[in-house]
Amino acid sequence: MAREGSNGQGSDERARSKRLGTLGRLWPFVRPYRGLLSAALLALTLTAAVSLVLPMAVRRVVDNFEGGEAALLDRYFMAALVIAGLLALGTALRYALVTRLGERVVADIRMAVFDRVIGLSPAFYEKIMTGEVLSRITTDTTLILSVIGSSISIALRNLLIFAGGLALMLVTSWKLTLMVLLIVPLVVVPILTLGRKLRRLSRENQDWIAASSGNASEALLSVQAVQAFTHEAISQRAFADVTEQSFDAARRRIWTRALMTAIVIFLVFSGIVGVLWMGAWDVRAGEMSVGALVQFVIYSVMVAGSVAALSEVIGELQRAAGATERLVELLETEDAIREPETPARLSEPVAGAIGFEEVTFAYPARPETSALDAVSLTIAPGETVALVGPSGAGKSTIIQLLLRFYDPDAGRITLDGQGLETLARADFRRHVALVPQDPVIFAASARENIRFGRPEASDAEIEAAARAAAAHDFIAALPEGYDSWLGERGVMLSGGQKQRIAIARAILRDAPVLLLDEATSALDAESERAVQEAVDQLAEGRTTIIVAHRLATVKKADRIVVMEGGRIVATGHHDALVAEGGLYARLARLQFTDGIAAE
Repeated sequence: MAREGSNGQGSDERARSKRLGTLGRLWPFVRPYRGLLSAALLALTLTAAVSLVLPMAVRRVVDNFEGGEAALLDRYFMAALVIAGLLALGTALRYALVTRLGERVVADIRMAVFDRVIGLSPAFYEKIMTGEVLSRITTDTTLILSVIGSSISIALRNLLIFAGGLALMLVTSWKLTLMVLLIVPLVVVPILTLGRKLRRLSRENQDWIAASSGNASEALLSVQAVQAFTHEAISQRAFADVTEQSFDAARRRIWTRALMTAIVIFLVFSGIVGVLWMGAWDVRAGEMSVGALVQFVIYSVMVAGSVAALSEVIGELQRAAGATERLVELLETEDAIREPETPARLSEPVAGAIGFEEVTFAYPARPETSALDAVSLTIAPGETVALVGPSGAGKSTIIQLLLRFYDPDAGRITLDGQGLETLARADFRRHVALVPQDPVIFAASARENIRFGRPEASDAEIEAAARAAAAHDFIAALPEGYDSWLGERGVMLSGGQKQRIAIARAILRDAPVLLLDEATSALDAESERAVQEAVDQLAEGRTTIIVAHRLATVKKADRIVVMEGGRIVATGHHDALVAEGGLYARLARLQFTDGIAAE
């Protein structure tokens, strides 16, 4: 199974290119909430400042514990209590503001990524699994939430404490501070060395999680096929293999981070022990008071703790940098189908004249195989044209290109004389109704599934469309009628019922161009007859393109276009094409003579 971001060259390049600076790409999402950010930073600064004041109060208490005035001692303890209250208030405020900011920003990121990927042409989904896209929207944004809502504020607070604590250590004892500074390079080296490895492992871990999600999504969306072919054990092994790869990457990341944390904490606190030893001798020599030593030790612990916290946070920031990079990849993905800078406008009402002018096309995933080869076809407004031919002849490709899911490699496609490439996709697609070969049913009610064709339609119009599509009777028989939930991908419906829902949706759309891609292929004879009558009625006055294998459904078409190998090989009416011989006559003979026994 192909997986974007696997352990190939592309992944290595992305791992090398990833830096914490990637997190700066989140700024456009944070910028609208500068006020909230400023308030959070103010609360963060307040708590850091209060934390740095506390050791001074402790020094006063210790130095005045023996021989000091009772009233003065009481004031010092009261001051310490006030400082603790301010610290609690500031911390709570910082948490509330930062968490709210993180949730808001991540919600905006998720919406932005979804808005981007929902509009990308099908060529994009030939290169990446849907499950991986979903993993980026969910798992990767959760990592970013952790960073914005927690890790960054922790990092900033500890940076302030580190800088302020170091300055106050110098004021308290410059000699002991110099000894502490000698330890800093020993701490920084493992952070930088192991940090690079941790960054690579974090990206690899996220890639395998995305692959696991894509694998599970594919299997679950095809669960009936998996079970029908007793493929459960193979699917389980495939998912287990990908999941174990994800676990192995996570295990290596965890051990690397644990090793880095252990080294940093050992070095830091070994330094503190050495400082205490020297400080104790200074107290005995009368060079500093006990309170000053206690103050220095507290600042040392605070500085050491801030360094340890920063080493922990760096790992989270590196993981979030990888997640940000993956999301930015989606946001900056170039769509193969480009919208015109200044779109042309279709004249209203749209007549539905369609033109293919020497159109040649190959799917991006199969560039060496032409799906269409210099196809020219003109369809008049209101004309019903049937496309027939063997599988792979290029029939459905005509519909794909007409909806501008892809652009032709050569040639031009027009609607009412306007090139599709000059029109905004949403502008001309609203004039087209589609019934696909594999009908799409959403996890919603029958009513909402039909209303998908025209969101502003009334309940009466929805019921009328269902009746026209021969869907009303089975919908009315559902437990809650039109409000019955149809299940994910319509699992509660038969294939024919799904197709009738899709036809009702197209009828409700009431568009001047109607595209039917094997629209009756899943229907029984009785339903097919009813739907065919509805389609015939719907096609009146509309430009209709019918893709069909069953020739009985296209005999009434104004024109039948026979395709083979991506080319048009014959055009005409049913009787004329049968009399002419060739491919169509052979297909008709198979279906209307040999096919009778098969049916």
